[in-house]
Amino acid sequence: PSISSSKARTLFEKNAAPILHLSGLDVTVVKTDYEGQAKKLLELMESTDLIIIAGGDGTVQEVLQEPYANLLSSCMQATFSKIPIGFIPLGKTSTLSHTLYPESMNQVQHIINATLAILKGETVPLDVLQIKGEKEQPVFAMTGLRWGSYRDAAVKVSKYWYLGPLKTKAAHLFSTFKEWPQKHQAALMYLGPTERPPEEPEEKRSRPPFHVRLYRRLALYWSSPPKEIPQEETQDNWEELKISTIELSIATQNRQLDLTRTEDFMNICIEADTVGKGQFVSRGSQKMSDPELCPEGSQCIQASKCILQLPEGTGGSFGIDNEEYEAMPVEVKLLPRKLHFFCDPRRREQMLHVAAQ
Repeated sequence: PSISSSKARTLFEKNAAPILHLSGLDVTVVKTDYEGQAKKLLELMESTDLIIIAGGDGTVQEVLQEPYANLLSSCMQATFSKIPIGFIPLGKTSTLSHTLYPESMNQVQHIINATLAILKGETVPLDVLQIKGEKEQPVFAMTGLRWGSYRDAAVKVSKYWYLGPLKTKAAHLFSTFKEWPQKHQAALMYLGPTERPPEEPEEKRSRPPFHVRLYRRLALYWSSPPKEIPQEETQDNWEELKISTIELSIATQNRQLDLTRTEDFMNICIEADTVGKGQFVSRGSQKMSDPELCPEGSQCIQASKCILQLPEGTGGSFGIDNEEYEAMPVEVKLLPRKLHFFCDPRRREQMLHVAAQ
């Protein structure tokens, strides 16, 4: 497991660790006490049967960034993608827990239920977004990217803690004192959804003997990376539009997962820039509890890849899986069903019957 902060560590050690040890698992703990500590996962990857991330959204993202930055561009990416991942929600924001586990009465019960779900062995494939600037290393996201006024106001809510239950409305109200209406202008190019190939049957097998694992590791080390065959993306394939929006979001389908879907795509929501101040304050409160809310009147696009071009001199920040990044032109690419996460069998059953509901 990867854990961070003293409170989270206590929650893990009291509620999750005893269950994992009693199950017979050989557990190695990697503490993410400082940035980059998750690199230790790379040293353990080849001898690992499963990874458990214990923390919040920030811990999930830190663990994903280091292994992916090194592995997704090499021939080892298939190895990492096939290792199932468990998530034990310890943080204040645990977006993935809404997908993987039913609601619980309290945090301790939620942690125990998540740990038991991991031991039951049911998994679901989740999408990943690869977000790349012109000169930056790619960032990988499980939820998505937000850019706009609602996100900017949401990050300031904690500053108004002294207003108690009014802090959310206050943060959004004070945001309207700036130039209004607030417009975020950009150019968007995108490719449509891709057809989803048939699901590969899950392999349930015991761990190979040591000499087999050693041979595979050496073969992997000495083999040259497979040459990627570039897919032709002619100019005719791309749709292009100019946008002016109060907020733009690019999100995976992980939060509302449908295992029966026949196409792979990310959801792009372009909200109208004509929203009034009162509506902005009320809608801001809604988006605090449901960040992926795409209000009526928004333009919704399904895409497998997109390029967001920002005017020169654009400032501000993106929110990527609740972490802040400098706003810049980016290419966002969907990596469909890239990671397999353990989930509660009841939630998996629901995901198989979404279309029928």
